[in-house]
Amino acid sequence: MTWDKTFKLSDKVIHEKVSYPNRYGITLSADMYMPKDIDKSKKYPALVIGTPYGGVKEQGAGIYAQTMAERGFVAIAFDESFNGESGGEPRHTSSPEIFSEDFSAGVDFLGTRPFVDRNRIGAIGICGSSAFALKAAQVDQRIKAIATASMYDMSRLIRNGWEDSMTPEERTKMLTELGEQRWKDFENGTPGLPEGFPTVAADSIPEGLDPVMSEFWEYYAMPRGHHPRAQAAFTLTSNMAFTNFPLMNFVEDISPRPLLFIMGEKAHSRYFTEDVYKMAKEPKELVIIPGARHIDLYDRVDMIPFDKLEDFFTKNLK
Repeated sequence: MTWDKTFKLSDKVIHEKVSYPNRYGITLSADMYMPKDIDKSKKYPALVIGTPYGGVKEQGAGIYAQTMAERGFVAIAFDESFNGESGGEPRHTSSPEIFSEDFSAGVDFLGTRPFVDRNRIGAIGICGSSAFALKAAQVDQRIKAIATASMYDMSRLIRNGWEDSMTPEERTKMLTELGEQRWKDFENGTPGLPEGFPTVAADSIPEGLDPVMSEFWEYYAMPRGHHPRAQAAFTLTSNMAFTNFPLMNFVEDISPRPLLFIMGEKAHSRYFTEDVYKMAKEPKELVIIPGARHIDLYDRVDMIPFDKLEDFFTKNLK
C-alpha cells in the first residue's frame, strides 16, 4: 500500500484501512491505528477522530489518531460522507446532520471490534469536526468523553457571519441567492461548487488574501498540509442546511460526560471555543496553548498537548 499521508508512518503503530456504513447507508473510509504491541485477545479504549472542515483523514486527523495509538488507544481518523475516500453523492456535499452522524457511525464500527471495549469510546474533533463531535455526543450516550481542538461552529458562522456580524437583511439576501442556486443546480443536474484550494501544492501565499484565508492557504495549499483530496470546498447549497441546523443547542446535555476544549492563544477562532466552554456544564476544562494559531493544532506535534489528551482519555475512559 502506498503511504499517502502528510506525515510519516510511526514504527510504534499498526495501520489499517477500514470502511463501514453510517445509518444512511453511505460507506465511510477511515484509517485505523493500533498500538504495535496490541493483544487482540484484550479490550482497549478507542477514539473516533474527525478532520478539520474540508480536510481529509490523511492530514491532521491522522496525526492525532496515530499519536493516540502510540499511547495505547485504538483510533480511527475518518473522511466525512461525500468527501475524501468516503462514499456519498453529490461529491463535496456538506451536511451538519450527516457529519454528526458520521461520528456515531465510527462508534458503531469501533464498538463492534472484539479488541475494543465499547464502554470506553471517546471522540476528538478538530476545527469544524469539533462541533460535529459535540453534536453527536448530545444524543449518543456511547461517546464517553470528548475533546475539541481549534473549534469552529460552522452553523453559527454560516448563519451569523464572522463574529456574528451578519444582519437579518444580509441573511435573507444570502438565502434568496441560495434558493436561486437550487434551481440552477436542478437544471444543470449537478450542484454548484466554489473553487477550492489547488490540487498541486503552491509555493507561496497569494497577495491580498485576508489573514484568516492566508492561514488556511498556508496549511491546505502549501506543502505543510497539502493533500490532493482536500480542496476544502463544499457545494454552495450546503449552506442552507447549516443556516437551519444549530450545532450547539443541547451541548449542556453532554454532562456529566467530560469535555476538554483546546485552543491556541493566537487562534482567530478563539471565540467559538470560549463561548461553547461557557455554555457547557461541568465537568469541563479549557486548555490554551501559548503562541499557537488556529492551524497549529492541526499538525504541530510540538504544540498539540498530547500528554494532556492521553491523561484526559485515560482517566475518563477507565
